[in-house]
Amino acid sequence: MNWKMKLGGAAAVLAIAASAPAVIGQQRAIRTVSSISAQEKASGAKQHPELLKEFGGAYVGPQARYVEGVGRRIAVQSGLSNAQGDFTVTLLNSPVNNAFAIPGGYVYVTRQLMALMNDEAELAGVLGHEVGHVAAQHGQRRQKAATRNAIGGALLGALAGAFLGDSGFAGLIQKGIGTGSQLLTLKFSRSQEYEADDLGIRYLASGGYDPRALSGMLASLAAQSSLDARVAGSARSMPEWASTHPDPASRVQRAANAAAATRATSKVRNRDAFLNAVDGVLYGDDPKQGVIDGNRFRHPDLRLSFAAPSGFGMENGADAVSITGSGGQAQFGAAAYSGNLAAYIDGVFAKLGGGEGGGVPAGEVRRTTINGIPAAWRTVRATSQQSQVDATVFAYDFGGGKAYHFLLLTPAGQGLGPFTAMVQSVQRLSAQEAAGIKPRRVDVITVKAGDTVQSMAKRMAYSDYQLDRFLTMNALAANATLRAGQRVKIVTW
Repeated sequence: MNWKMKLGGAAAVLAIAASAPAVIGQQRAIRTVSSISAQEKASGAKQHPELLKEFGGAYVGPQARYVEGVGRRIAVQSGLSNAQGDFTVTLLNSPVNNAFAIPGGYVYVTRQLMALMNDEAELAGVLGHEVGHVAAQHGQRRQKAATRNAIGGALLGALAGAFLGDSGFAGLIQKGIGTGSQLLTLKFSRSQEYEADDLGIRYLASGGYDPRALSGMLASLAAQSSLDARVAGSARSMPEWASTHPDPASRVQRAANAAAATRATSKVRNRDAFLNAVDGVLYGDDPKQGVIDGNRFRHPDLRLSFAAPSGFGMENGADAVSITGSGGQAQFGAAAYSGNLAAYIDGVFAKLGGGEGGGVPAGEVRRTTINGIPAAWRTVRATSQQSQVDATVFAYDFGGGKAYHFLLLTPAGQGLGPFTAMVQSVQRLSAQEAAGIKPRRVDVITVKAGDTVQSMAKRMAYSDYQLDRFLTMNALAANATLRAGQRVKIVTW
């Protein structure tokens, strides 16, 4: 699919046209459709602001304008529309490797995935791949299964059963852990990935780009996946595309063969134009949304921090931080606060349960103090015919009319379970600590005589895996030799 395709509501899939496309290599013809309907345009327009909120908003500036131009040029290769203005292409302010498309001509790529690319053709290939998914109506075919998977397995695993069926507390799944587009994440089959690859490669060739670019990008994604697995101690969860894409490494050679089968002669990569555009783009977490460093989350504006349990993944969203592991799931967020923690907790539960109680079981509110911060919590048992879980809202009064909370889900009888240390780790940040949280950015530099991959890697703004990070983001082999005048990317403060 996308690296992770997300659809909201019951929206129709973006229809990308082409008269019956020719077979690439030995692949069968791929059936696509020929127009964006009025219904799809309306659906896309409705979902667009929701997706922006889900993914940290739109990234603004010259990088966004560049991505928009490239995306529109490759999207019209689908045959859906000859007017580039019919496509809305957005660079998202997200630290997650991701790209996707929704009905109505809306196409998205995150700044983090852009930073992994090394030329314009790779950017066009990724966006073309996403357009290919919707062109072949893959989302439409998988939407029913996606809804089931999102509610039953992808979000809460075995714990989800307690909130299904006859439970009046089912709203917790949809309104608490995993909101918005996360509920309709689509996982495509290997054959559908192949079809999207083939269409993306065709769009590259017809758009005048080197069709081999997608194969190179898949190789970079495979390398990034391997690196992320080795840096698992960072508490950052697996990249979004990796959780939903069949292994990109298995598709690299196939994509290269498909590119050769197009017999396209164009070698256009526009590397310099791309590097000029990506130079200075924000990399990793945006401090305005909080940052994840190792297993600790810190937010300079909210002046708070906490540590996730060892072995749990942590993902930062625009409105909440999700913490996921085999022993339970949690989400850190905020709600309206009147100054009464007990009422705050009841309000969170009421909202999750559908309002005015919503079938949420009663429970005792307990009070404590965490690192000098007044706190309170309540645990309730949610039951269905399948299983039971403990749901806890643990809230903190930060003063000034501000409160924050964890929503925790653990197996029945465990209460706080593996999150006991996490709820106790919440603390205030001093002004000095908050001021010390700075953003990382991509810096494109020109290699000088004597520079090596090792010397360049030492300039990366990380304390671990500096060489691996440098090699991966520049698509370089471990034995690569740099030459004077070559342009490479590093990450700096």
